Order: sequence, then structure tokens, then C-alpha cells
Amino acid sequence: MKRWLVMGLTALGLSLAQGVVLRALMEDVPETRIIEALLPEFERATGIRVEFEKVQYSAMHDKLVAQLLAPESAYDFLEVDFLWAGEFPAAGWLEPLEPYVKASGFDLSVYYPSMLDLVGYYRGTLYMIPMYNYAMGLIYRKDLLNRQDLRDRFRREFNRALALPKTLQEYVDLSLFMARNAGVAGAAMQGQRGDPNFMEFSNYLFAGGGDYVDKNWRVTLNSPQGERALTLYVRNIRQGAQKGALNANLDDTFRVMCQGGAFSMITYWWMLPQLDDAKQCPQVAGKVALVPVPGGAGVNGGWGWAIPKNSRNKEAAWKFISWVESKEIVKRRALAGHAPTRKDVFQDPEVLRKYPYYKEAERIIAGAKRVPIFAYTAEMEDVVGREISLAAAGQKAVKPALQDAAKGLEGLLRKAGLLR
Repeated sequence: MKRWLVMGLTALGLSLAQGVVLRALMEDVPETRIIEALLPEFERATGIRVEFEKVQYSAMHDKLVAQLLAPESAYDFLEVDFLWAGEFPAAGWLEPLEPYVKASGFDLSVYYPSMLDLVGYYRGTLYMIPMYNYAMGLIYRKDLLNRQDLRDRFRREFNRALALPKTLQEYVDLSLFMARNAGVAGAAMQGQRGDPNFMEFSNYLFAGGGDYVDKNWRVTLNSPQGERALTLYVRNIRQGAQKGALNANLDDTFRVMCQGGAFSMITYWWMLPQLDDAKQCPQVAGKVALVPVPGGAGVNGGWGWAIPKNSRNKEAAWKFISWVESKEIVKRRALAGHAPTRKDVFQDPEVLRKYPYYKEAERIIAGAKRVPIFAYTAEMEDVVGREISLAAAGQKAVKPALQDAAKGLEGLLRKAGLLR
């Protein structure tokens, strides 16, 4: 009798789900297409159809905000970049997810704490489930590091063995050495003002022991550690980087590295397999490796799943999120090229056989550090990026550039109500 009752309730649940269509705005990238290929399985299992509207990243924020402000959203669930992970919940636009987690028994312990801190919790409340990671590490040329003539010359100059740098200072020294002696740029750098140079410089700041704010949101950017980090960043972009680095973005740095034009780049960890692809980058494939940023944590970045407060289908949306973030589906996404956020997928033997570098990627993600997440994180990129750009171009000295960046950040924090 119980078996028939369970079967009847299951059939009823499926019949109620029939006809439900979940819609989401997604970035038009390979990860979205990986998930899209799996959607028919979700529909067969639940009766719920999922449709993606795919757009370029630059169009996402404005389209999402328009829907989040409406009485009813056209999107039933969202993917949220970390730059919006403070803005959206601060505005009251996202549904708290703890009740759904508890009701379904969803396991949060499989996620790296650094990811839940980035795109999970906002001011103590769970609004997002981590879905994608783009923490930053150091990719370098093994062949150049092992070249005997360079090893001999480095020892004569520094009186120590040529090896992977352990500190930020050692990294910049090595970059400049390679620029002088190896016939390549020491570092492929993305000095374009805004997101590119803000993200890149943040690695220097964290690696040098600095930070943007303390636990009470007091600005600490204008500190001895911050000044040293910006000094080293400016030195490297002027003396160690490729020509045109001040206006370069991520795509530019990838091309430089791919063509064998640089010894290293501080970039997103999942750039390694692209550079290691013999068809795409024959000049460096087999010659590159990945390690954490020397001296400290690299910058954490990522996306999270969320449900709008004004979604029409919150329960169905959670059903999709819990399905797409299940171990089996995340593992399949990872094997297809996705950048996961679950520890058990990074440690899965089948995944590690296909991607041995996941061991280093796991170290990078576990130790990654986030920039301040608040209502104006995106504006912070522009405020700080402007001063980094002026210092790097020699239009402003390091100390006043750092002071002005700190003042600009303080203004945004006051605007957000985090400082008095």
C-alpha cells in the first residue's frame, strides 16, 4: 500500500511540474553550453523545462537589474557574478536560500569556504550557491626556468639558484630578469584600466600582505604593504611586461603567452589547459605549469546561482539548482571543461586523471582571497583601477595614487552605509 502511495505522490509531483518552464539569463560562454546540453535530462527527471537566454557579459547586469526591479521577473533563477554578489542582496532582490537547503538536505559542506564567502553568504545570510570559480594563480614557463644559461646567469646576479619565487619581491625580480635575459617579456600583464588592472593588482596587494579593508570595513589599502605592492606592480608593468601592457586586457595577455612571448602571467587558473593545448598554442604547449601566486593568496572570483525574490517558480528553480549542483552533474560538467566549486569533484580520481593540474587549482581556490563584497564592488574596480592606471603610466606617484584610491573606496563604503 505504501509503495502505491509513494508512486502516486511521485506521479502527482511530476504532473504538477509538467508545463513549468524555467527561464534564466546566462553568459554566452562554453560553461553555459555544457549545462545546456544536460537540460533534457533534467526535464525527463522532473517534467520541468529550462530555457537559457544567452548574452555577452557586458549586457547581463542591466538586463538583470531591469527584471529584478519589476513586479515579476522574467527570470526564475540567476547566475550572479561576484561583482554583483553584494549589490543584489543589499537591494533585497534575492531570495534567502537557507530554508530550501534545510528542506532538501542540500549539503553545503562540499564547497570551499572561500567560495561560500565569495558567492554564497552576504552578511550572514545564504543567498547564492557557488557554481563557477575563477581564482587567480601564476602560470609560468618551465622550459625557461630550467634553461642552463639562464640558471647560470641568475646565480651570478642574485647569488642563489633560479627557482620558483616564494615572495612577491622574488617574483618581480624574476620577471625583470627574464625580460632582460630570456628574449621574452617577464610577465604578460593586463594593465587596462578597470576590471583588468584591478584584478591583476589585487593579487600583488594580497601577496604582499595588504588588503583593501579590515574586518570593520575601515580602509587599509593606503598602508606600507599597499604602497609596496603598488610599487612592485608599477615596476613590473614598466620594466618586465610586454609592449602595450598598459592598455592590455585578458585576451591580449593570453595571446602574448600563447605565442611564447612571455615567461609568466598572473591569471585565472583555468587558462592553463588552454595554453597547454598543442593545437591552440603550439609554442608553449607542454612547457607551462600552474602554482599559487607567490607570497600569499591570489584573488578569488566566481559565479553563484540565485533565485530572485520576484521569481514565479521558486520551488522549481531550487529543484534545478540542487540538480545542477549535485555531485554527479558537477562532475560531468567538470569533465567537459567546467571550473567547479565542489571539493569532492576536485578530488575525484576520474577528474584528476583527466586534469592532473586540478591539484594545484585546488590549492589556489582553497587559499584564494576575495576583494570587498558590498553594494558598490563594481564601482570599486573603476575607482581603484583609475589610480593604478595613473601610477603605472607615470602620471601620478605611487603614494598619492594610493591615497586617492583609498579616498575613493571610503566614499563608496560610506555610500553603502558601511562607514560613518
